[in-house]
Amino acid sequence: MSQTHVVVLGAGLGGTIAAYEIRGALGNKARVTVVNKGDDYWFVPSNPWVAVGWRQPEAIRVNLPPVMEKNGIAFTGVGAKKVHPGENRIELNDGTILTYDYLVIATGPQLAFDEIEGFGPDAHTLSICETAHAKQAHARFEELCANPRPIVVGAAQGASCYGPAYEMAMVLDTELKRRKLRDRVPMTFVTPEPYIGHLGLDGVGDTKSLLESEMRDRHIKWITNARVTSVDEGSMHVEEVNDDGSLKRTHMLDFGWGMLMPPFRGVEALMGVEGLVNPRGFVLVDAHQRNPTYRNVFALGVCIAIPPTGPTPVPVGVPKTGFMIESMVTAIAGNLKDLHEGRETSHQATWNAICLADFGDGGVAFVAQPQIPPRNTNWSSHGKWVHLAKIGFEKYFLRKVRRGESEPFYEKLALHVLGIKKLRFD
Repeated sequence: MSQTHVVVLGAGLGGTIAAYEIRGALGNKARVTVVNKGDDYWFVPSNPWVAVGWRQPEAIRVNLPPVMEKNGIAFTGVGAKKVHPGENRIELNDGTILTYDYLVIATGPQLAFDEIEGFGPDAHTLSICETAHAKQAHARFEELCANPRPIVVGAAQGASCYGPAYEMAMVLDTELKRRKLRDRVPMTFVTPEPYIGHLGLDGVGDTKSLLESEMRDRHIKWITNARVTSVDEGSMHVEEVNDDGSLKRTHMLDFGWGMLMPPFRGVEALMGVEGLVNPRGFVLVDAHQRNPTYRNVFALGVCIAIPPTGPTPVPVGVPKTGFMIESMVTAIAGNLKDLHEGRETSHQATWNAICLADFGDGGVAFVAQPQIPPRNTNWSSHGKWVHLAKIGFEKYFLRKVRRGESEPFYEKLALHVLGIKKLRFD
């Protein structure tokens, strides 16, 4: 009797850990194959540090083929061209066809820079969404330090990842102060959020006050309810709207270094597959991370469809944080084990959020249980300890990927690093 074949599509934070955990849950009952675009795992949370030269890209890279082989997982880095779920097959970029019994989609997003004229690293703004982008941002940062000019940093309309935008602003501020250049570099934070600290989550604890206070202390101006209409070389055109969506004022912001988190959409290999994805290309899943149409397809992480927390004047997406992703991984591994043992799927992800936002010389941490309000736990705090915790998180997670370990991390983070003994994550 042939083994069941489980294919994991994507090897980022979620896909890599999913491969390890599924391999551990199913053992010899299945063979696992990972399909990724490229052979490397990059610790993306460290990209703001790369952008100011605090990390070299090589320090946050893990070459995956030998790690996967050591753990009995097949791997290809050629990437997927098109998923055909009705036929249980994936067309790869090299023209080969890979068939599967179960598919776990963990692709992450496509970065929709093209939705704004002049936007993105191939045009007039920078990015920290990929480590290669962050390396490019670092080169431009060094140019800025040699010839100081204003900075514009933040997120574009439709973005669903705000923590890195705040981190980038504060890390830039910290590094410019170290170089005695901050007084020569005005900084403006641009965001579609209705208020500072919304984070796509309608705030967590006191994030509004905490982040506004940080902005004021660091002399960072901000524009909320912001919609970027276009970007020219060294100039960003922004509309600020009222709460009813009507135009409040327009801004033309000059900059020498500009980085906004982009809107996301589904990757090309999934786009337009009816029953699998929504119109933006995000994968539809039920409470068990299972696609309602193609029942042998599961999905996790940034690639899944989640509705916003509520209406906002400018579109604001919901982030998929690390703890949330890790809980999806555990649920999928458990559900695949259920199916192999003849049971119905029974595992559901605990959609809680734990975030460490590093500011270079301090930071803000928050815990939201569940991630979408109303919540049972709604907590935030700040201090220099957050910066130290983020460094520890980087070391721990890279070691985990290099060793092929699937042990859950984020619950430990909440219970031990943050010391919140009273929380339960069940």
